[in-house]
Amino acid sequence: MEYKKHTKEKNLYDYQIEDLNTIFEHLKNSKDNENLLYQLPTGGGKTVVFSEITKRYINEIKKKVVVLTHRIELSVQTSSMLDGFGVKNKIINSEVKEVMDQDNISCYVAMVETLNNRLQEEKVKISNIGLVIIDEAHYNSFRKLFKYFDDAIILGVTATPLSSNIKLPMKDNYSKLIVGESISSLISKNFLAKANVYNYDVSLQNLKLGINGDYTVKSSDELYGNQSMLTKLLNGYTEVAKGTKTLIFNNGINTSIYVYETFKKAGYNIRHLDNKNNATERKEILEWFSKTPDAILTSVSILTTGFDEPTVETIMLNRATRSLTLYFQMIGRGSRVLPNKKEFTVIDFGNNVARFGMWSAPIDWQEIFHFPDFFLENIKNDEDIEREFVYEMPKSIKAMFSKSKNIEFDIKEEYKKVFAQGLKSKIVLEKSIEQHATICVENAEDVFDARILAKQLKEEISFRVKQYSYCIMNNTKNYKEWLEEDYERKLRSNISKKFAAKM
Repeated sequence: MEYKKHTKEKNLYDYQIEDLNTIFEHLKNSKDNENLLYQLPTGGGKTVVFSEITKRYINEIKKKVVVLTHRIELSVQTSSMLDGFGVKNKIINSEVKEVMDQDNISCYVAMVETLNNRLQEEKVKISNIGLVIIDEAHYNSFRKLFKYFDDAIILGVTATPLSSNIKLPMKDNYSKLIVGESISSLISKNFLAKANVYNYDVSLQNLKLGINGDYTVKSSDELYGNQSMLTKLLNGYTEVAKGTKTLIFNNGINTSIYVYETFKKAGYNIRHLDNKNNATERKEILEWFSKTPDAILTSVSILTTGFDEPTVETIMLNRATRSLTLYFQMIGRGSRVLPNKKEFTVIDFGNNVARFGMWSAPIDWQEIFHFPDFFLENIKNDEDIEREFVYEMPKSIKAMFSKSKNIEFDIKEEYKKVFAQGLKSKIVLEKSIEQHATICVENAEDVFDARILAKQLKEEISFRVKQYSYCIMNNTKNYKEWLEEDYERKLRSNISKKFAAKM
């Protein structure tokens, strides 16, 4: 059954009504300090739900509400939404030194840092607060304000009830989690677009983890800023997403600038955005992105929250992350539906889908909320992901070998056969080289054409060498690099021999 809008309430769907009734029942009946956390996917309408809760709370409980955000853009958006629900509210920003008109205001919207400063300075005193709503509650910057609202109930709202700080789990501050509609359900009812996912094999073993538990910018810049990765990214766009409105997420500013230069040189319509751009530049770039059909915007994680551009057709994850929240936020930027947009594309260059599962797959948020340590300890490590990766030849390359009946070769299966026969393991690579040489010769007019075809196999050669190195349990970077070079040299030699034999 399709969910329909309720005419009695502004912009509310059945699933939102159901959730806010559950939340409101808890708010009315809760004892002291029974803080509540509400989970709803990006695009599910969290702001709509808590705006209606604010309205009801003020009308029925006769106490005031504070809504906390972590970005100025979110404060403005939230205030505007509350206006739409008829809730008189005041933004406490850096320009507000004191609150004079308390009797006329029943709701305050504030950035956490600004409100904390005002309360510390004792310049702003806000009384009769019964409810504090925290948007994007997985950020831990809000905890410092809890002491000012001892008598209020805290309602945290997030798409991912997993703390951004592993040492400060959310269950320490919230006594109950209410889980909203799932991503797959919102897709099936046409509230979110369906993601078509493409994975590219990337070796991440040179990435280093920082103290926050995620990959460092420095190691990410070194990996994603090198020429082979930039070429892989460009090829991925050309093969899968050419001409679509595309958002590229990077982990470092240097990488994003390299991406901009690479795509610009290739003749694509691209801009770069990071947190060093001022408000005017940011506004101009985002307006350009909004109105340009084939626009590509490369950025660092600045656009993960508070940014809504429904016309985005492709998300490129040009980074790896171990943050489940960031993973959902990045993909969520492409998930908005439009009358002519029911699907969008995700291209993953960071093994993120392999690490966390498909974006729309079922996920047990209750377990993650109650046992975050268990979840974090069991995130797949990069070596295991690489072992399981299966290379699939792109259609454009596959077409170059159309004269061959079979272009497949399973290194693991071949290794099992060779091992069972008691033969030397290097025979596996010899057979692989023979198979590659054969398909190059079958699809070429002369030795020069065949060698050009062989260069198209670089990705597959890298994959086969990696699989072989796992089989023989020698997975060092230097050894794999040497094997690849040796493989390519022997492949060229084998191709030459085959053409010589023809003559």
